[in-house]
Amino acid sequence: MPFAAGFDIAIAMPLSWLPLIADYSRFGKRAKNVFGGTALGFFIGNFWLMSLGVAYTLAFAPSGEVNALLLALAGAGLGIPLLLILLDESENAFADIHSAAVSSGILLRLKVEHLALAIGVICTLIACLAPLAQYQNFLLLIGSVFAPLFGVVLVDHFILRKRSSQVASAALRWPALLAWLGGVSTYHLLANLCPDIGATLPSLVLAGLLQLVLGRAFSYGRETARA
Repeated sequence: MPFAAGFDIAIAMPLSWLPLIADYSRFGKRAKNVFGGTALGFFIGNFWLMSLGVAYTLAFAPSGEVNALLLALAGAGLGIPLLLILLDESENAFADIHSAAVSSGILLRLKVEHLALAIGVICTLIACLAPLAQYQNFLLLIGSVFAPLFGVVLVDHFILRKRSSQVASAALRWPALLAWLGGVSTYHLLANLCPDIGATLPSLVLAGLLQLVLGRAFSYGRETARA
């Protein structure tokens, strides 16, 4: 696998959890402290999990003394909390289903409890039928959703709004949606046709540029001021 493709897969999982920062950062008193704590927390957690994956991968490589040591390290030092992670994932499943139901309910105007049941059934069927050996494709799908999304959000916040605390109306904004879809399409094209280049950073940059162009073309600033 090319290094760029491995980078896309490795960054997809932590990238998908970045939106949850808003759940606890709103309690922070200083932006500098919130940023530092979040960056440090994400680094420690992802460094530990990635190290655990490397240890297990090398441990089950062709036999040798180094592999035996890594297996002992993974089992005794790093693998002990693995059971706790597996148990914790059951809670995450309920949280993800509820979050999807709430987000979908805003657009579809349906009851959250009904959407939660439907989404839960669909996700259970997917989990039963999805081939786990192709899990990397699922990670690439996650990356294709969130990498362009952050490109749109960063340009919207720091350039178009200029870090203004004023929030625009809750109506669906087609220019931002088009910019996001352009980034998603670019991600999949690069991941499948040009894996040596990588897809995460190019799709993020392209989605941000599209948001900048389309946002200004549709008088984004004046619409925000009126809102």
